[in-house]
Amino acid sequence: MIAYKTICILNSVVWLVNGLYCKVLDRTPRHRYIVARIMGPAYAGLLTKGIGFLEIAMCIWVITGIASHLNVIVQIVIVCFMNAIEFVYASDLLLWGKLNALFALGFVLLIYSNEFIVKIM
Repeated sequence: MIAYKTICILNSVVWLVNGLYCKVLDRTPRHRYIVARIMGPAYAGLLTKGIGFLEIAMCIWVITGIASHLNVIVQIVIVCFMNAIEFVYASDLLLWGKLNALFALGFVLLIYSNEFIVKIM
């Protein structure tokens, strides 16, 4: 159970850092550039902050443990969808380029196995 909770905390930190630090506080403008590339520059700042607040909400949802199976499924869908779009439209702006997809896959496998394998043990 300690491993499960530790991974949940680390998972929530990923959402918090990406939402608050990277997007809401705009400490890594690359995120805003990616949104501008995909959605257009007119509202990129506002949309990026909105995405950031949603990521903070995801952090809170992970920490609460409410409907954790649903939470993990929603995370997986979001991460896969987001990374597929970025892969196609903005891979040159990603931290590791097209290799970002491998990190996303690793993250998805980690949260899936934590919820559906580790938690059950």
